[in-house]
Amino acid sequence: MAAVDIQPTPQTQPKLGPVAPKDRIFTLDMLRGWAILGILAVNAMSFAWPFALEAGGDLVPPYPHDHANILGHWVTDVFFQDKFRSLFSMLFGVSIFLIGGERSDAARGPLLTRRLLWLAVFGLIHGLAFWFGDILLHYAYCGLIVMLMRSWSAKRLIWIGGGLNLLFGLLSAAAMMAQGLLDGGSGGGGGGNPFALTQEGLTALIQTYQAGWPGAQIENAKAWLVLQIVSLSLIPVTMGLMMLGLGLFKAGFLVGKSPTWVYLLVLVLGGANLAALGWYDWIEASAPRGVENASGGLAGVAGSFAWLITLGYVSLLILMTRFGLRVLTARLAPVGRMAFTNYLTQTLIMTTLFYMPWGFHWFGEPSWGPGPLWMAVGGIWIAQLIWSPLWLSVFQMGPLEWVWRCLTYGRRVPIRKPASASLGDPVSI
Repeated sequence: MAAVDIQPTPQTQPKLGPVAPKDRIFTLDMLRGWAILGILAVNAMSFAWPFALEAGGDLVPPYPHDHANILGHWVTDVFFQDKFRSLFSMLFGVSIFLIGGERSDAARGPLLTRRLLWLAVFGLIHGLAFWFGDILLHYAYCGLIVMLMRSWSAKRLIWIGGGLNLLFGLLSAAAMMAQGLLDGGSGGGGGGNPFALTQEGLTALIQTYQAGWPGAQIENAKAWLVLQIVSLSLIPVTMGLMMLGLGLFKAGFLVGKSPTWVYLLVLVLGGANLAALGWYDWIEASAPRGVENASGGLAGVAGSFAWLITLGYVSLLILMTRFGLRVLTARLAPVGRMAFTNYLTQTLIMTTLFYMPWGFHWFGEPSWGPGPLWMAVGGIWIAQLIWSPLWLSVFQMGPLEWVWRCLTYGRRVPIRKPASASLGDPVSI
């Protein structure tokens, strides 16, 4: 997800290769690290529990409806759900331009295409063999479309990308309000859900996952197929986020070049949306089990504009970097430089804990509800914050980044740092 640099060979023919660490854009790496850590918090439940618990609103979860689980679910829903997918989608849009350059670039265009096609291969393996919730395949085919728009101006990208997300946000908000009026805060609302399971079906599904291979892999593949169908409806939203991110990059917003007042304004708007979402979502979370739309749909309305909260997060991190707290934000940058490795490593750890044949088979255990799952999330965060800078003190990129780039460039690219490279320089992250 880094840029590329054109380096002259002794024959003066241009040769494409990965960008040198010293030439990377710190702000993008920092934001990407923040996105990768946040994505794990969102995905944790789908590693530990059946897909139907997230897709089926009328399904009563088997884990205890106690304070720890209520709070854990509320924190995830308010501060993480959709915010980090939005951020990573925006940053992916930036990477399309950094890799592919302008559409007129005859060398970088094919390079970008190969990169996205290999990403699709990784996504297929990841989704079918490990975890149904993979987003790499979705990003690959959305990226193949958005690459056609990478030479658009910042203004055009922001208007169209932002407009798409505003439109879908308004449609979602209207649907949530209508559902809230229908339900009247009295419960129900799940009738006719195609993902619904009976309690017996849920128990049987959990037992299949706990039994390990091949049952868990078969059920994972079924969920993956369903999600691929559902993901088709998200193509306009994902493309809109990618275009918005690229537009904000070209305008200087994502690299910290906008005026301070712009970041403060976006921070206030995002913070107001976050506060409203937190309030109304707590009403939902505190309602008795089985009662839906206790807030009259207002939690859903506030949640429909998650991308605004995302931009508030971006503004906060950039302001922290600008005003003396770079020592904190710099800890995120190594995680972002190894985003591909860290994303797939999160899957490997979580699936080992919950349903892989070599793991602990904790899938569907009541002791791993939304509250206790934060222990696993926090542990992985700490591990990735530690191992990312340690790895990058010796190597130029993560191990899976190296594999991806070798496949993209069609040759073996260097992975070890040159002997003269400065170790641990936060500016070169």
